[in-house]
Amino acid sequence: MKKNKTDKAERIEKAEKTEKNVKAAHGSDTRDLRDPRYYINRELSWMQFDERILEEARDPSLPLFERLKFLSITASNLDEFFMIRIASLKDMKNAGYKKADISGMTPKMQLNALAEATHEFVNEQYSTFTRMLLPKLQEEGLRFVKHHEELTESEKDFADRYFKENVYPVLTPMAVDSSRPFPLVRNKTLNIGALVRTEENDIEFAMVQVPSGLPRIIELPRGTDGVRSVILLEEIIERNIGGLFLSYNVICSHPFRVMRNADFEIDEDEAEDLLIEIEKQLKKRQRGVAIRLECESGIDKRLLSILEKELNVKDNDVYFINGPLDLTFLMKLYGIPGFDHLKEEKYEPQFPKYMEPDISIFDQIKDHDILLWHPYESFTPVVRFIQEAARDQDTLAIKQTLYRVSGDSPIIKALAQAAENGKQVTVLVELKARFDEENNIIWAKMLEKAGCHVIYGLKGLKTHSKITLVVRREEDGLRRYVHLGTGNYNDSTAKQYTDIGFLTCAEPYGEDATAVFNMLSGYSEPAVWNKLSLAPLWLKERFLYLIGRETENANNGREARIIAKINSLCDIDIIEALYKASSAGVKIDLIVRGICCLKTGIPGVSENITVRSIVGSYLEHARIFWFLNEGKDELYCASADWMPRNLERRVEILFPIETPALIDDLKHILQVQLEDNTKARLMTDDGIYIRITPGRNSKKGAQKTFMKEALSVTASRARNRQERVFIPETAQPSDEEVLRI
Repeated sequence: MKKNKTDKAERIEKAEKTEKNVKAAHGSDTRDLRDPRYYINRELSWMQFDERILEEARDPSLPLFERLKFLSITASNLDEFFMIRIASLKDMKNAGYKKADISGMTPKMQLNALAEATHEFVNEQYSTFTRMLLPKLQEEGLRFVKHHEELTESEKDFADRYFKENVYPVLTPMAVDSSRPFPLVRNKTLNIGALVRTEENDIEFAMVQVPSGLPRIIELPRGTDGVRSVILLEEIIERNIGGLFLSYNVICSHPFRVMRNADFEIDEDEAEDLLIEIEKQLKKRQRGVAIRLECESGIDKRLLSILEKELNVKDNDVYFINGPLDLTFLMKLYGIPGFDHLKEEKYEPQFPKYMEPDISIFDQIKDHDILLWHPYESFTPVVRFIQEAARDQDTLAIKQTLYRVSGDSPIIKALAQAAENGKQVTVLVELKARFDEENNIIWAKMLEKAGCHVIYGLKGLKTHSKITLVVRREEDGLRRYVHLGTGNYNDSTAKQYTDIGFLTCAEPYGEDATAVFNMLSGYSEPAVWNKLSLAPLWLKERFLYLIGRETENANNGREARIIAKINSLCDIDIIEALYKASSAGVKIDLIVRGICCLKTGIPGVSENITVRSIVGSYLEHARIFWFLNEGKDELYCASADWMPRNLERRVEILFPIETPALIDDLKHILQVQLEDNTKARLMTDDGIYIRITPGRNSKKGAQKTFMKEALSVTASRARNRQERVFIPETAQPSDEEVLRI
């Protein structure tokens, strides 16, 4: 992959010139902008993000069931954090790796700090659940049975029948003795461990896995008071555990859960078939090294000792849980019918304002560029884009990158249909998309079977860019239609994540899209690119140039401004460039959802930088960048965050938005988010986040604002339709006809 040397040389020259200007402006200031004191540790910053989500679970102003959902999200996030980030740090420590990160912390130092932070966090999770949410559930008529001993006599009868009829046939009790070794405890599974006494008076270990294929939440028959009650599956199993080990006397039983290292590396030089190698690695994920053991508080010390020894975990890796293990079950509790009044009013994504439902999507794109703002606007047009192309007799080819897709993806079906209809379909399926590897393997095989040409990503790189190209034969020749996005082609998460989509048939974008797919499929890269900037080729260089240009403008006394909305910021080169820009007087506003290693308020370094994080009903996922450029605003969207992995080890795209109306839309999105004072948290000079407190009559919530605006467009469209309907005075419509109008 070679870059145009002339273009590259010019950018390097500009960046070097900018750096010289900054140094000249500061004279003798030789401050080291890479001083570890100027940076926040990445992992501790992530913990702060999960704490912000936990704040939502603790917020009494939110509907009760929304708080349950947020608490569930913190648990899911923490699981992944352990399986990947903490597992990686443990690998580094065990390998003797002692190099410090940008904040000056070695792997060992990070693990010590994280052990303290995660234990404290887990305690706060369960304090939130037991002290704040459970009493509220009881008040609202939903009783949560914490232990099977709390059951009434009639409930005990029901639980025992349920066990016998629905659970017992599925269970596989396992005893451990001289002839039966300690069983494999699979990653993230919930288990019940027991100590049992044999007829010879020996004490042995036994266990049973709580089956994941059965509902974990069981609703009990209503009592005379009308209160609804639920109990967890493990409590029903524990109540009947004696029936699983009839030849033994059960001394004690306690639930436990193991988290294993789920991060695997693949030597792609040695892997002859990437698909087969990843399938092998997925099986190993269940057997990875144990990195966390969750146990019920009050667990028998003898049972704990056996688990620690057999799983090879240290004291710091044991978490004593005061409540039910694995709070992700709360997402299922959220789905229990009958409690809609305790949830946010459901919002349905609206039809995009730049589109009409009854006109060919290709005709609309040919007429004007289209910006989509999900989930406030529907993702359906993106699906329809593929579906219409698959059926259209003028479509010659469809090319698309897929990173994560939904379980029953209409896009996958449309691509398969296109191939069956004789279109040339090329799909890059990223097999290395973490925790979606298995799904992606299934989709890849299905697409191949349908006749699609499937590419399994590039060696050594993850393809994270979101791009679709449709080539059509039209009266005036071939025309290329392009969709570029900041989020995945996943119709399910598109209702939960905020993302930008862009549809165009402008030829410069079409040429670049063709070049991207030619590069991905192995063809040589073109000498010149028109609009797109790609990682790992020169995207980082492009960002540094854009930041450097604002720095140069500030040094020359011109107004300079940068606003960036991203998910994470931890690339040291980008942060150093932002520090230089701030020192030169560039006003910088960063909207960073999660990790942020940059510090604000450092005298002479980051006094002109603000960092805010918005945590709301939707996951903030869009990447938008605004550079003032002497009043000639430049707006970009990207699939990439400001992280080393995105800029150096993934295939990512940055694309400019140049249509004036769409530029105004992106500026509006950023401005509304900067004005949020209900869901935004502002980073203080000491690196912590504080919630912005609105005045009594000045509440502004960005997500609520975008919902209202989308609904307003829908209402306006409906009014315009009504005005276009001519109704003769002598023929008034029926009520049914009015509803149709």
